[in-house]
Amino acid sequence: MARLFWLSDEAWARIEPHLPHGRPGKPRVDDRRVISGILHVLKVGCRWQDTPTAYGPHTTIYNRDNRWSQRGIRQRLFAKVAAAGPVPEEWMLDASHVKAHRSASGGKGGPGSKPSAARGRFTSKIHCLADGRGRPVAFALTPGNVADIGMALPLLQAVVPLKRLIADKAYDAQSLRDWLKSRKVIATLPSTATRTVPYKHSRIAYRRRNRIERLFDRLKNGRRVATRYDRLSCTDLAAAALVSCVVGMDLNESPT
Repeated sequence: MARLFWLSDEAWARIEPHLPHGRPGKPRVDDRRVISGILHVLKVGCRWQDTPTAYGPHTTIYNRDNRWSQRGIRQRLFAKVAAAGPVPEEWMLDASHVKAHRSASGGKGGPGSKPSAARGRFTSKIHCLADGRGRPVAFALTPGNVADIGMALPLLQAVVPLKRLIADKAYDAQSLRDWLKSRKVIATLPSTATRTVPYKHSRIAYRRRNRIERLFDRLKNGRRVATRYDRLSCTDLAAAALVSCVVGMDLNESPT
């Protein structure tokens, strides 16, 4: 049997104040146990019906996950946790593809439907903005055929002003460089081979971009983040949000 995951006292202390309280109806089953059960499923990639009994009835785990995903509670929870702590001056931007399991097909259109790249394709892409410590600050889920640069401004506009942006060649667009320059942001972006006159950038600062690469490795340790099993994009976004909360809290220490 896979090793069970339990929220630490520190993680629970940071999450619990942001959960919904005082709602009418029957009292909820212990939130800490249920959230630990949801995280266990996201990490090991098992079916909801195979959730270990230590977390309680699997129907309770699934229903809580489904309701909170539909209501955007976990995305708001991530926003609260990500906003805590000192304001970083250096940011990193990147994206990573997510393959889909065959069970992810068949979702109907409309709000929350699966973000397929095109008909017959189910690959998605996670766009992430991280701080200088490699902690997730903002992210978005798009179809797999959306260019990395396409989500750069929406993510950057969602955070406080920054002093430096580190990203790879996929973000070498004049529109982004002009936007950063107008806000006096240092662009640590290598130029593509198509530029006649390449832009200069700090190679020392660019080496720190590996922190967001390591962040994606940590996020994708959750099998239900690395692979799409659900049909609805809101469910996948909620899964990434919850795992990001835990990953972000694990990276509170200064980088080595």
